[in-house]
Amino acid sequence: MDASEFRRRGKEMVDYVANYLEGIESRLVYPDVEPGYLRPLLPSSAPEEPETFEDIIGDIERIIMPGAASPACTELETVMLDWLGKMLRLPDAFLAGDASLGGGVIQGSASEATLVALLAARTKVTRRLQAAFPELTQAAIMEKLVAYSSDQAHSSVERAGLIGGVKLKPIPSDSNFSMRAAALQEALQRDKAAGLIPFFVVATLGTTNCCSFDNLLEVGPICNEEDMWLHIDAAYAGSAFICPEFRHLLDGVEFADSFNFNPHKWLLVNFDCSAMWVKQRKDLIGAFKLDPVYLKHGHQDSGLITDYRHWQIPLGRRFRSLKMWFVFRMYGVKGLQAYIRKHVQLAHEFESLVRQDPRFEICMDVTLGLVCFRLKGSNQLNETLLKRINSARKIHLVPCHLRDKFVLRFAICSREVESAHVQRAWQHIRELADEVLSLDRA
Repeated sequence: MDASEFRRRGKEMVDYVANYLEGIESRLVYPDVEPGYLRPLLPSSAPEEPETFEDIIGDIERIIMPGAASPACTELETVMLDWLGKMLRLPDAFLAGDASLGGGVIQGSASEATLVALLAARTKVTRRLQAAFPELTQAAIMEKLVAYSSDQAHSSVERAGLIGGVKLKPIPSDSNFSMRAAALQEALQRDKAAGLIPFFVVATLGTTNCCSFDNLLEVGPICNEEDMWLHIDAAYAGSAFICPEFRHLLDGVEFADSFNFNPHKWLLVNFDCSAMWVKQRKDLIGAFKLDPVYLKHGHQDSGLITDYRHWQIPLGRRFRSLKMWFVFRMYGVKGLQAYIRKHVQLAHEFESLVRQDPRFEICMDVTLGLVCFRLKGSNQLNETLLKRINSARKIHLVPCHLRDKFVLRFAICSREVESAHVQRAWQHIRELADEVLSLDRA
């Protein structure tokens, strides 16, 4: 879609909103559809090929407006998370379907999803222990709870532990920056011997620093054996799993209790849209459900609807699934896969350019759209280069530390990026490296 097409479609959307507001008095105050009305009106999975804008807009009036803003808001979310789950080939236990115990929900961010999972796990283990040992107080249990993540996990995981009031311990990663079974087992044995209660593990697929992957096939069985909640954080990398050639990176998801990634990071859906699935919805509902009379409604115990306020921290929520519906239909599964593949190809193109310059080194295998690289030399040299790059304001790079090395990160993340942009960025980096190295030699 070119710029003129974007403008035309944008004007059509503004006109639609304006016409809706002008004619709002003619619309029903309360929807006259029954819960469960929407799923039969939609296909069971996302289209493979793109659909027309006209068809989607027509379906807004035909499918969405009769149930606006709820139950359409709720039911479209349930269906969209099933569509996306099928794109990822998630186990059926994570899909809502017709009679599943699990399902998906849109959270605001991966940080929020991790916190929600931790709080649900904390409630679950507390109730389990109090049922077995009625003399235990909640406070006595809380002070012994311990959670784990890789030392490469995002800082939001540590923050979830702080907010949840539980100890969170980092597990040393291996030479590939991956959490492995042996290191986790060692921590579990040590902590259980000290009287602590391991209850929660976060496995990261696509770490922020270098896009490394924790070993789910090793860590998952341990979590199941030890009755610990396993949450998977794939905030960035999860979008790539819609491509068959990258789906193996998700192998082991069957061991997880919850799984999350951000379509707003790499799947063309605007912020905020963080997709989260659980195997047992009752575990979330059990942690967050409160029912004052002013929030009760006639169908809440009918089993026909999902009440998402019990799946999240805030009670209010936006109609975020609508933008997923537009993106999935406008691009189709094949279009979204092509978008991911293009970015990965461009990342490998940049990697190839770096490898051709003997002054630079690649610091981590390039799996998806992130390239970790640096000048061969001191950390100070690379810090100086980064300052020059970002001060020039032609491109922007964010660094990281991999063990004792200061590393530059080149991420392919724009919908509009082309090979010419990658080539131009690399030429710019090389020119600034020339300056930095000449100063270093002087």
